[in-house]
Amino acid sequence: MNAPTPITIARGDGIGPEIMDAVLRILDAAGANLAIEEIEIGESVFKSGVKSGMRQEAWDSIRRTKVFLKAPITTPQGGGYKSLNVSIRTALGLFANVRPCVSYYPYIQTNHPKMNVVIVRENEEDLYAGIEYRQTADVAESLKLISHAGSQRIIRYAFEYARRNNRKRVTAFVKDNIMKITDGLFHKTFLEIAKEYPTIEHDSYIVDIGAARLADTPERFDVIVTSNLYGDIISDIAAQITGSVGLGGSSNIGEHAAMFEAIHGSAPDIAGQNVANPSGLLLGAVMMLMHIGQWDVAERVHNAWLTTIEEGIHKHDIYREGVSKQRVGTKEFASAVIQHLNQRPQVLEPVDYSHHATATPFQMHHPVGPPEIGAKELIGVDVYIDWNKGKVADLVEQVQPLQTDDLSLEMITSRGVRVWPDGIDETFTVDHWRCRFRGKDGQATHASILKLLTQFEQAGFDFVKTEHLYTFDGEEAFSGAQG
Repeated sequence: MNAPTPITIARGDGIGPEIMDAVLRILDAAGANLAIEEIEIGESVFKSGVKSGMRQEAWDSIRRTKVFLKAPITTPQGGGYKSLNVSIRTALGLFANVRPCVSYYPYIQTNHPKMNVVIVRENEEDLYAGIEYRQTADVAESLKLISHAGSQRIIRYAFEYARRNNRKRVTAFVKDNIMKITDGLFHKTFLEIAKEYPTIEHDSYIVDIGAARLADTPERFDVIVTSNLYGDIISDIAAQITGSVGLGGSSNIGEHAAMFEAIHGSAPDIAGQNVANPSGLLLGAVMMLMHIGQWDVAERVHNAWLTTIEEGIHKHDIYREGVSKQRVGTKEFASAVIQHLNQRPQVLEPVDYSHHATATPFQMHHPVGPPEIGAKELIGVDVYIDWNKGKVADLVEQVQPLQTDDLSLEMITSRGVRVWPDGIDETFTVDHWRCRFRGKDGQATHASILKLLTQFEQAGFDFVKTEHLYTFDGEEAFSGAQG
């Protein structure tokens, strides 16, 4: 027998300990070859004064085993506590969040009996970078960061996942009709990488209509790849329309480590009552087994779970009169899955993971770096100010004299809407203004921008932020204004 695979587990908070106990019983009975290290994370660690929710020895264990099976945890409410899930994903570089969303009709009620969609969500960038600022009394800002390298990684991962799991199509969800630079970069990268996988179909949707069609006709989708915020939203939509968010498991994959979990929360209101459904964490554990190469055990567990569902042995959250045959507790459900090991469902489609024994190894591609560009030129600056001392005309009167020999005032906006020149009185404004200056000869320098900012300071303006305006190969690399 091969040496056991080291994994780290955390029993978590709320229902976490009891569903982890159930899952570990099933894995042991199925013959999973694991060497388990247990760590403590979550609410108790937060409250002991560790702001991250994890002590150093917990981090050391995960970095040593590189495989983490985590039950749900509770992040205390109130300031000072960052999401532990986000911290783990970003610290360990777990860039790919994978959520299979499958219907189990007729045993679990759904309007979409043929649904079998996998959401591949970028896990580190976008608005979830968590870079936010309160800039004025009225306006707060959150930065949306999309990189070419990050887009490459997640999009290639989605195509590799499709290749390895015999999926036929990869679909990108974007919003580049509005966010033309950030989502435009993601979409352009998607089209570039799709060319490397000619046997896999590809298409794209604007995220709003894509989400609507996912909710209405999910069977049209196979693998969906998208950025962080969109992926968070649509993966919950997809899980819910399968019939139960409580059955969803997910994996978080990086180059150096991986984390596996249920997608639901810690549900402290039902903790310790033997009513929690361990299925989400169990299906996360199945993904873990696939990740560490124990595909035969993963197949055994998954088919046993499907058979248990098919036999009508259900937890209270999916129990339905006339369909279910036996309502069981957490421990009893685990026992039923164990009893069905080595059985295959007859109505639900059984899983067959045997092709993984000979499949081409999963290719974890390194990003090849930023796209090739020619000249990058600085041509101006946006100066954001906090000002509430009059009307637009008053602001223009005060800002125009600040122009320098090198930089001229091109426009002023409020909340992205142009108010000068050619503004209209109906435009709603707040105390947050963008003053755009361009180089008079088509170029700007850091020295000229510093001179301009000195002018603002001497005039008594509170400038809260600046953004340099660049061109790449002569193409403007910044947005215009509404209006």
